[in-house]
Amino acid sequence: MKKLIHALCWLGLSFALAGPAAAAGGGIAWDKFPAEKVTDNAALQNGARLFVNYCLNCHSASYMRYNRLRDIGLTEDQIKKNLMFSTDKVGDTMMVPVDPKQAKDWFGGTPPDLTLVARSRSAAGQGTGADYLYTYLRTYYRDDTKPTGWNNLAYPNVGMPHVLWELQGQRTAKFEEQKDGQLRFVGFEQLTPGQLTPGQYDEAVADLVAYMQWMSEPAQNQRVRLGVWVLIFLTIFTVIAWRLNAAYWKDVK
Repeated sequence: MKKLIHALCWLGLSFALAGPAAAAGGGIAWDKFPAEKVTDNAALQNGARLFVNYCLNCHSASYMRYNRLRDIGLTEDQIKKNLMFSTDKVGDTMMVPVDPKQAKDWFGGTPPDLTLVARSRSAAGQGTGADYLYTYLRTYYRDDTKPTGWNNLAYPNVGMPHVLWELQGQRTAKFEEQKDGQLRFVGFEQLTPGQLTPGQYDEAVADLVAYMQWMSEPAQNQRVRLGVWVLIFLTIFTVIAWRLNAAYWKDVK
């Protein structure tokens, strides 16, 4: 039953992620995702744990293999004991243990793959896909007018309930009517406490988004480090080439 509830909740996320960028544009401006998390192995490991426990119930990451998690400091034994629930082979991809045909019958559509979701969403003047995910997962509030009882500032009228509400607690949003009749968001009011403090919840969401960002391109940290050394080499080589050129032509009149 718990897995079914998670599956239903994360199906809603699939529609939020797959929807047009304009939908998010109708909400608030996106917060800046703390990009330094992508190079923090402790954050990535926690994000992987959250991803496996909350996302892989119905969403696959079919371009990501479990053994690639060794790149963020996990051993194969840690991966097998803590993160592998749908397969016994550490070399397998992160496939969901739900038959696609059954998922389509149950939910009306096959939940999308999340391997590249952090790179797939952006909007002009808003930010990156990581910024959107970071904002989206932190701006849920109670709304009894919606079928699920939840709404979202980053994605108004979202169909997904707040799957992480036990961690964040329940909140309601305060709005102020403007002269033009539009409502302006002025803040949240906490209704019930969560298992985490607001700061801890933001950290947990940042870790989850960091992992999704890293998963979209596991070699990105290595690529950035290599790029720095390439630029240093080119700078040094330019100086050497300039001096060689001057020495070669010094006697030419």
